[in-house]
Amino acid sequence: MSTGWTWRYDRYEPEREQLVEALCTLGNGRFATRGSAPECAAGGAHYPGTYLAGCYDRRTSAVAGAEVENEDLVNLPNWTPLSYRCLPDDGPPGAWLTPDADALRHHDVQLDLHGGVLTRSMLFRDARGRGLRVGHTRIVHMGEAHLAAQQTVFRAYGWSGAVEVKSMLDGAVANSGVPRYRHLEKNHLREHRTGFTPDGVSWLTCRTADPGFRIALAVRTVTRPARPARETATSTGTVQTYRLPIGPGRSATVVKTLALRASTDRPATDPLAAARDDLALAPDFPRLLTGHRAAWQRLWEQGELDVPGEAGRILRLHLFHVLQTLSPHTADLDVGVPARGLHGEAYRGHVFWDELFVLPYLDLHFPEVARSLLLYRHRRLPAAREAARRAGGVGAMYPWQSASSGREETQELHLNPRSGRWLPDFSRLQRHVGSAVAHNVWRYAQTTGDRGFLHSAGAEILLEIARHWAGAAAFDPGTGRYRIRGVVGPDEYHDAYPGATVPGIDDNAYTNATAAWVLARGLDLLAELPEARRSELSERLSLDTGELTRWDDVSRRMYVPFHQGVVSQFEGYGDLAELDWEAYRSRYGDIRRLDRILEAEGDTVNRYQASKQADTLMLGYLFRPAELYDLFGRLGYELDDEVWRATVSYYLRRTSHGSTLSSLVHGWVLARQLGAEAWRYCEEALLADVADVQGGTTGEGIHLGAMAGTIDLVERGITGLETGPEGLRVAPVALAEIPRFTFTLCVGRHRGVRLRMLPGRLAVRVPASPEGPLAVVLPGGRRLTVEAGQERWFRL
Repeated sequence: MSTGWTWRYDRYEPEREQLVEALCTLGNGRFATRGSAPECAAGGAHYPGTYLAGCYDRRTSAVAGAEVENEDLVNLPNWTPLSYRCLPDDGPPGAWLTPDADALRHHDVQLDLHGGVLTRSMLFRDARGRGLRVGHTRIVHMGEAHLAAQQTVFRAYGWSGAVEVKSMLDGAVANSGVPRYRHLEKNHLREHRTGFTPDGVSWLTCRTADPGFRIALAVRTVTRPARPARETATSTGTVQTYRLPIGPGRSATVVKTLALRASTDRPATDPLAAARDDLALAPDFPRLLTGHRAAWQRLWEQGELDVPGEAGRILRLHLFHVLQTLSPHTADLDVGVPARGLHGEAYRGHVFWDELFVLPYLDLHFPEVARSLLLYRHRRLPAAREAARRAGGVGAMYPWQSASSGREETQELHLNPRSGRWLPDFSRLQRHVGSAVAHNVWRYAQTTGDRGFLHSAGAEILLEIARHWAGAAAFDPGTGRYRIRGVVGPDEYHDAYPGATVPGIDDNAYTNATAAWVLARGLDLLAELPEARRSELSERLSLDTGELTRWDDVSRRMYVPFHQGVVSQFEGYGDLAELDWEAYRSRYGDIRRLDRILEAEGDTVNRYQASKQADTLMLGYLFRPAELYDLFGRLGYELDDEVWRATVSYYLRRTSHGSTLSSLVHGWVLARQLGAEAWRYCEEALLADVADVQGGTTGEGIHLGAMAGTIDLVERGITGLETGPEGLRVAPVALAEIPRFTFTLCVGRHRGVRLRMLPGRLAVRVPASPEGPLAVVLPGGRRLTVEAGQERWFRL
C-alpha cells in the first residue's frame, strides 16, 4: 500500500518479508543496507545485507564435478542487529522479541521516499496485557557517503522495569541470499578483528578472501537514558548489552551510528582509522537526519518526475531506487551499473547491458554520474581487447557479465531449479553487449554535448568496438553479404540450433543491425575528430584506409534475415516449430521461464519459435522509426511502417516475457505505434518489482534496468524527447493512462529545464542563466526558442 511519498506495508507477512527488505533498501550510491528487521538474523523469512559498490570477491566452487570460479558482490558485516527483551519489576524476564513472536500485535513498515527514511513500528503484548512498542528509524546518509544510522525507541504500556538491549556488529555473514547459488562457495570474509575503543565505539575489520578489499566498520551506540554497556568481543563480532529503565511515560532510546570504510577509498588511508575519525565528527541522530533529508531534497530537485496517480507513485519508488544505487557519490567510484542494484545478491551483483536502460535517465539528469559509468567501461577496455584477442578476433569484445576486472564473469554452468540439473551456460555469447556500450557512449555525447569525452575516452571505446564487429563479420559469397555466426541474441532462450553440437545461432537481427550501426557511427566519429586527434588515434590503433574501407562495406552489406514478410530473429527462426502456448499456459499457469519448463520435460526451447524477451523488437527501443528505417535502408533492405508493424505483431505472440525488461520494451514500442495493447505492457513493467511478477526474484534484488526504463518510458518514450546540437526535440504520443506529467532535465549547458506535458500542450521553462535561449523543435519540424528565465506554452 502506498500513498503520496510513502511506501507502506501495514502487516507482517513472513512469506513476503524478503520482498519488503529489497524494496525498503536504503543506499547512497556508495553502499546500501537492505530493509531488514534489526531483530532478525538471516533465515527463511529474513535476509539482512549490506553491499558496498564495487566490492567483489572471487571464489572457486565444486559444481557437478567441475571447478568453477565466480566473482560476487560481497555481503558485508551486518551493522543493524538489535535484540531486546522486557525485564518487568513484577515478574521473570520476557522472551527475546522479533516480528515472528506470538506476542506481536501490530507491525507497520513505512518508507519515506522524499527523505530516504525507513521506519518500522511494532507493538508486542503478553498474556497479562503488558505492552511494548518498538520503533526503528534508519537512514543511509545521502550527504555523508560513509555514514548510516539507526534509532530505536522503546515505550512500555502497563508495566515498569527495564528493557535489556543487545547492540551487535555481526561479521559472521555469508552470501546466501539466492537459493540457487547456495551450492556455491559463499564465505567471502577473512581475518576478522574486533574490539572496542575507550569511548565505547565497537569496531570490526576484515578483508575479502581474494585479497584486495580491506573493510572496516565502526559503530557508536548511544542510549537515553545513558547507561554503561557490558562489552563482549567475539572472533567475528561485538556485543554491547544495556539495561535501560522503562515504564509508562518513560521511554528508552538506542542510536547506532555506522561508519563504513574500505581500502579502495580515496584518498588512501587506514580504513579503521578513517571510520573512527568519521564517527568522531558525526553529529547526533537528529542532526544526521536533518542533513540526510536536505541531501535528498537536492536530489529530488535535480531528478524531478511528477506523474499523477498510482503510476506516479510507483515511478517515484523506481526513481528512489535508481538514485540510491547511482547517486552523485557514484561519480567518484570505479563502478558500473549493477543489474540488481545494491539490493541483493541475484546475478552476483554483476554489470550486464542494463546500463542501456539506465543511462538515458542519468544523461538527462545526472550527466556526471553517466560519464563515470562510461569511464568504468573505458578502464576495462584493455580487458575487452584481450578477450577479443583470445577469441581470435580484433578490437574490443566486452563481456556479457562484468565485475571488478572487466573479464568475462558469466557462469559456465547454471542450475535449473525446476529439474535440479546443472546445465551449460552459453549466455556469454551475447556479443551484442558491445553495441550497447557503444550506443551508450554515442547517446551520452549527443544528449549532453560532451564532445570532449566523445573525442577522448569515448572514441577509444567506440572505435575498438567497431573494429571488433568488422573483424567478426565474415563475407558470404553466396549472399554477397557479411554474416556474424555463433552468437546469442537478447532473447537468451536460443543458444543453439536444434540438434547442434556447438552453441550459438547465426545472424541475430538485433546483433547484426546494431553492429552495422556501430560501424557507421565509428566512421562518423572519425570524420568529426580534429585532425590531430584523428591522426593520434589512427596511429595508436593502427587504423589504415583499407580497414576503414572494410568498415564502410560491412556497415552497408551486413546480412539481416527475413521470413514471411517480417524481420527474422535469426537465420532459421522461421523454420522452428510453433509452440502450443495455450496448452503450456493451461498446464503450468506462469510460463515466463519456459526454458526451465521445457528442460525439465526433457525438451528444449531451442526447437520452438518462442522468445524469453524482446529481441528483434529491441531495435524499436533503440531507434526511432525513421532512424531504424534509415539503418535498414543503408543495408539495402526496405523496412517501413507496414513491415515493422507486422514484425512487432509476429513477436508479440511468441514471447513469454521471462525478463522484466521485456514488457518495458514491448510497452515502449507499442506506445510509439499508438498500439491498443501498449498500456498492458507498460503497466506490467511498472508492477514488475512491486508485485514481484517474476515470482520471488525481487527479494533477491530489484531490477534496476526495468525500474529506470519505466522512468525513461515517460520522459523519452511518451514525449519522443531528444536533446542534442539542435536543442530540445519533442514528438509526443498520446498514452491515455499517463495524460499529464512534469519533469526537470539538463539540455546541454542548461540545467533545470522544466517540461510540463498536458493533453495537446507542452510547457518549457528555462531557468535564468547566461547560457542564452534554448531551441525547441516541435512535431513537423517547427523551430522555436525559449529565453532563459522564461516559460512558454506550445500546442501540439
